[in-house]
Amino acid sequence: MQLKNFTNDSRAILDAIRRLVRVLRESSRAADVELGVSGAQLFVLRALASEHTLSINDLAALTLTHQSSVSVVAQTLATRGLVRRTTSPEDGRKVELALTPKGRTLIRGAADAAQERLINGLGQLAKADRRALASGLTKLVDAMGLSDAATPPRLSSQPGLASRPRIDDLRSV
Repeated sequence: MQLKNFTNDSRAILDAIRRLVRVLRESSRAADVELGVSGAQLFVLRALASEHTLSINDLAALTLTHQSSVSVVAQTLATRGLVRRTTSPEDGRKVELALTPKGRTLIRGAADAAQERLINGLGQLAKADRRALASGLTKLVDAMGLSDAATPPRLSSQPGLASRPRIDDLRSV
């Protein structure tokens, strides 16, 4: 660790990242305890509640999430009867998603998902600030060796590992 490179700016950045991680973790935990769904599932359910039906690609765009991630979450929600998956009448290759009555009932009165708060906060930033933040975070991820091409597989997907380790507190970073 190169302590000489840490500045007040670096501390402020780490503190902000810690707060973001904490609110995402706490929001997901609350969704699980109160509703029986993960934070990501709540985020997708709330996004679907804002529209009559959405394709997987439209849902991915609305949630600023990769299509494959949204597809996995949507499949889980469909299996639980919270989302209805149908084939588009206009394009038989396209899957459309909609909340079921059970899904609507589940999220009625639910707090915003932390991801919604994050997206709304980003929307309040000036375009130049969003661009600078995106550039800076991308450079940080690259400097850490975490770019898409360099990202190692998740521990939970490796054979022989019972569970993924949890990071309970980043304050020691």
